[in-house]
Amino acid sequence: MKLQLELNQQRYQIRWDQAQSLSIPLAFNGEQPNHFGVPPATAKTLEAVGFVGDTSRGGSCNVRTLELIPHCNGTHTESVSHIVNDDVMVGDLATELMPATLITVTPQVASSIDESYQPPLQDNDLTISRAMLEQVLATTSSSWQKALIVRTLPNPTEKQSWVYNSDREPPFFTNDALLYLLERGVEHLLVDFPSIDKMYDDGKLSNHHHFWQVAAETHALSADSKTQRTITELIYVSTAVTDGNYLLSLQLPQFLSDAAPSRPIIYPLELIE
Repeated sequence: MKLQLELNQQRYQIRWDQAQSLSIPLAFNGEQPNHFGVPPATAKTLEAVGFVGDTSRGGSCNVRTLELIPHCNGTHTESVSHIVNDDVMVGDLATELMPATLITVTPQVASSIDESYQPPLQDNDLTISRAMLEQVLATTSSSWQKALIVRTLPNPTEKQSWVYNSDREPPFFTNDALLYLLERGVEHLLVDFPSIDKMYDDGKLSNHHHFWQVAAETHALSADSKTQRTITELIYVSTAVTDGNYLLSLQLPQFLSDAAPSRPIIYPLELIE
């Protein structure tokens, strides 16, 4: 199958054969990432009178009950309903293929930058700053950034099972950085850490509120809110995948929920002369 994409008056061949998944495989009952000390994702054999859902125990088929917390147990995508009372179901969003840019950044301690965040930054906070993003995106076209994929360094394969807590607090965007991405037209933001906000932020989630344009300290949509936008967290981008422009498929189950496990897939593009 051969499909082409035209963007900015240039044509590209979509390389379906070189697709790259950005999701962390979720090993139920095994090693997995964890945020905020929640219970790990588990799988349990379904048992009922006269039935056991395990072929190794004599059952006719395998049937398991899965328990997980999408926001904390692995790669997931969330809608604005993460922070508001209104229902905007994540399974209804991001159904199309979209242009995306992958970038790599090295978070800096807050004491080395001059940017803002609510609540105020602490010197040792690991941040992704506006200045950093401006430098990395300076030579790219915002036309490609309907979706932005952010990979952070260091990027060992062990990151796929890191436990984030007070001993390993993840990086996050400054408010200035998040607002800069909105200026560039980013509608779908994908990151390889568990939240675009600081882990311990007094419950403000200021970047989430900026991203969806929901007034601070409120939980209601307004006429200005951007309900079509999504945030995908806890992805993993192999070091073998190069920075650049891709076509993104943000694969989501039809969950009637604010968040769901997801499997973002990117497809390389080949310029047609």
